[in-house]
Amino acid sequence: MNQTVVNPAPPPGTATESKAFLISDLCDMLDTYLDKDAVSNIYRAYLFGAEAHKGQKRVSGEPYIYHPVAVARILAEMRMDEKSIMAAILHDVIEDTATAKDQIAYEFGQEVAELVDGVSKLTNMQFENRAEAQAENFRKMILAMVQDIRVILVKLADRLHNMRTLGVMPPEKKRRIARETLEIYAPIAHRLGMHVLCLELEELGFSSLYPIRHRIIDDSVRRARGNRKEIVERIQENFRARLEHEHIAGKVYGREKHLYSIYRKMKDKRLSFVEVFDVYAFRVLVDCVDSCYRMLGILHNLYKPVPGKFKDYIAIPKANGYQSLHTVLFGPFGVPIEIQIRTEEMDKVAEAGIAAHWLYKTGDAGSSMAHERARQWLRGLLEMQQSAGNSLEFLESVKIDLFPDVVYVFTPKGEIKELPRGSTAVDFAYSVHTDVGNSCVAVKIDRRLVPLRTELVNGQTLEVITAPGARPNPLWLDFVVTGKARASIRHYLKNLKKEEAGDLGMRMLNRALSAYSVTLEDIPLPRMEQVLKQYQFKTLNDLLESIGLGHRAALLVAQQLQINANADGSAAQDGRSGAIRNVFSRYVPAFFKGGKSPKHPLLIKGTEGMVVSFAKCCRPIPGDSILGYVTAGRGIVVHTEKCKNISEYRKRPDKWIDVAWEKETSADFPVDVRLDVINKRGVLATVAATIAEMGSNIDSVNIRERDGKYSRMDLTVEVSGRKHLASVMRRLKSLDIVAKINRIK
Repeated sequence: MNQTVVNPAPPPGTATESKAFLISDLCDMLDTYLDKDAVSNIYRAYLFGAEAHKGQKRVSGEPYIYHPVAVARILAEMRMDEKSIMAAILHDVIEDTATAKDQIAYEFGQEVAELVDGVSKLTNMQFENRAEAQAENFRKMILAMVQDIRVILVKLADRLHNMRTLGVMPPEKKRRIARETLEIYAPIAHRLGMHVLCLELEELGFSSLYPIRHRIIDDSVRRARGNRKEIVERIQENFRARLEHEHIAGKVYGREKHLYSIYRKMKDKRLSFVEVFDVYAFRVLVDCVDSCYRMLGILHNLYKPVPGKFKDYIAIPKANGYQSLHTVLFGPFGVPIEIQIRTEEMDKVAEAGIAAHWLYKTGDAGSSMAHERARQWLRGLLEMQQSAGNSLEFLESVKIDLFPDVVYVFTPKGEIKELPRGSTAVDFAYSVHTDVGNSCVAVKIDRRLVPLRTELVNGQTLEVITAPGARPNPLWLDFVVTGKARASIRHYLKNLKKEEAGDLGMRMLNRALSAYSVTLEDIPLPRMEQVLKQYQFKTLNDLLESIGLGHRAALLVAQQLQINANADGSAAQDGRSGAIRNVFSRYVPAFFKGGKSPKHPLLIKGTEGMVVSFAKCCRPIPGDSILGYVTAGRGIVVHTEKCKNISEYRKRPDKWIDVAWEKETSADFPVDVRLDVINKRGVLATVAATIAEMGSNIDSVNIRERDGKYSRMDLTVEVSGRKHLASVMRRLKSLDIVAKINRIK
């Protein structure tokens, strides 16, 4: 074999690799758990990769093949299978060489080719910026992970070796890679239960992103370590003595907090270094689950437990399969002691996570459970990416979902649901099913109705109440926590907005065409297709949605459509395609059937949805004289004609559109009312009761004192129109406590 030298993996927490590592050393390592044919295939993959990367250098100046072999070594330490090791050696050949996926499939099989392709970046696509490219690469990797979970293990090993050799990179690139590692890859490793790998990624990322903070905390730990040694040894001796006295086979280990863990706790909880470092941590490993609970009782008898600090992750494991008992005790000299109690098998899963599926081929339930939970999480990511509008939105949702703290709640049937800390009732509804979340109207917690934004706490039982006609509220996005809920709400509202925009776009375009005494149905098919091609739209639906959302001016589109319309009119009726007929049957309202004079305004019903909004500066209501302003992405924003803000918009007459109210409107509209009231007890209750009697509702209220006798009350109330508002104001004016009332404009 060729004696190719490769830098070895360093001890955890170091950022350099010094000792020479040979390809033969990798093969020797593989010989300990793979058969000779498998090792031979891996060496053949190495020769293929070395030839493909021939002449390529890393930033450090060393041959590029050093990196793939080092990645393979990391996976060999996890005792990964033959295909994974081959994929690690070949993981960059598609991205960085002229080698195609088909060639890898021919040489090493389709399974290896799919693994390599899953790790490779999208090099043949153009993106607007680095953030979009990163998000699309991440999305592709997640999809490949769903098909084969080994993809993420190869990618994590690749990232780990890159972090170990990050010192040669320029400072700006080093910080960018370190931030990406801390925000995405370390949380993924944690989510998959790979504790050891996660810790090393965090330590390396921390030292590269914040080198000064890392050095200060490291120096502080070194200075404080000597004072702790005696206390740690004394506590360990007490624990071991109790194990022997109770005849329980077990081991006790003192754990020192990692630097990034100390930094994060100091930052999140605003603690000093001393407050964080004065917590002593120990791990107790025993032989069986029964001994875990026995040991818990023994330790609680030895030192007093801190109330509220006990967590049973054995009965209810974490999402990544982690199992352990956690407790905090008041130790000697009053110092807090954090204890983890678990079995040897649980410890293997806690350290290796899904890698335990390959690392410990014992068939124990722990490793297989971690593997299955990881697959469940990945299936959830697949559902999330199907709802996401683009890669950036998907990446944001995944970041939200990579959470460190959870709450456990129950369905009415007793099924446990695990959600991030801070999740609301709406998050729970979406965790049950997307359709349940979309049609949710109320939620009962422990048989009591609660607001949908109520935050959940451990042990609650939730029941979701749905209604067939219900739909997500855009305001839910202000308080939902889970990525699935956020992605599902956005997906639903985006589709709803497109449908509403198409309806509005048809109305606006037909109104513009009425100036030429034609309707959209009169436009010949060839002319329609020519205009669609000119504006680069595939379908008429796309054009109408663009007009409704304010991206295209209806007047300009109408001008393009009517050119030569009369000359080609004979073909208008016979030449219309079925697809366009479907659009007409969906969008054309009866209002436009006969064609209207251009003097007729666009009629507003108040039920157009998200593509017609009402300006908060003037709060127009039915009965007011109004104007419409077309805003890109928002559709039409309606103002009153006397609104002070429209003077700014008059410089863009092409953006204005004549609008008027429909004769019949069924919606309620917010309007601002100001009252000067006498200072006395129960004023607000009297005003609120009066408004409710008049069939109105209060959206918001703001009260401030004017002087000792009067207070000023600004209300936002919902009314059906000017007549309704006048009735409400007359009724309020008749109250003895109201000195003055007027509408705020």
